[in-house]
Amino acid sequence: MSEALPSWREGPTRAAIVEFIDAVTTEGSPDFVPPEGRVAVFDNDGTLWTEKPMVVQLHYVLQQWKAAAEADPSLAEKQPYQAAVSGDLAWLGAAVDKHYAGDDSDLGLIIAAVSAASAGSSVEEYEASVAAFFRDARHMTMDRSYAHTVYQPMVELIRLLDAHDFRTYIVSGGERDFMRLIAQDYYGIPTQRVVGTGLGLEYDAEHNVVRYKSALAFFDDGPEKPVRIWMRTGRRPILAAGNSNGDVPMLRFAQGNPRSLALLVNHDDDTDRGDAPYSKGAEKAIEAAPAHGFTVISVRDDWSQVFPADSQQG
Repeated sequence: MSEALPSWREGPTRAAIVEFIDAVTTEGSPDFVPPEGRVAVFDNDGTLWTEKPMVVQLHYVLQQWKAAAEADPSLAEKQPYQAAVSGDLAWLGAAVDKHYAGDDSDLGLIIAAVSAASAGSSVEEYEASVAAFFRDARHMTMDRSYAHTVYQPMVELIRLLDAHDFRTYIVSGGERDFMRLIAQDYYGIPTQRVVGTGLGLEYDAEHNVVRYKSALAFFDDGPEKPVRIWMRTGRRPILAAGNSNGDVPMLRFAQGNPRSLALLVNHDDDTDRGDAPYSKGAEKAIEAAPAHGFTVISVRDDWSQVFPADSQQG
């Protein structure tokens, strides 16, 4: 694995990753894990791609909310439609930060509006709408396509795990069907290995389609993540990667194995490479890392390159 992980700097973090993969995939090693047990789970927002100035899905639903407010002006008087019409990204970002601090008073408004935006649409209609968004959308501050706001080192890690017969999954608070549209192209993770928040669904027999309901089925964050991982895989993962307070249960769940690796991405990069430093929503995770034995990934110190090279940008 000497040529693996080219965007990772030499150091204890990279060494811990390489050592772990070697230990669990080498036959005869006391830590050897057969291929069927090599399950790795990754959070998405803030772990596999950027989540600032706000999570990508909120950019998409902002467009839906703005259109809804134009059709019904009374919506513009309440959040989150008011934020969509006024362009108040600060309110949306604060709502997400409050969630990770344990206050869901504003997140509930967002979830209700997200559900309303897709209610009644067939899964195929929603898929087409999301695909159109990703064709045209640009990151709000970096002015590049979202395909080029993925974290290159994490994509390399997924490729390395794939080469060693791991099954990699996305396990995110983001909505499942939204992420499914990009999982294969952006990360090489198959559509069927996306575990995320689920909007309510129902079968329309008259038209032979599956449609979205106007309510959330479940929110895949915090203690819900281990539950959803077990429901989907029937196994504890041996590797888990996250970046926020809501990822701690998932990281701890992986650590229930005799040999595991729990990775916590710390957004501490102050070198003006596009990933602005922040810790809101991750304070508890960072504080708990030494006690729990999480391997902390420093964006500043461990990654020689954050995003795909300029020549690859769209």
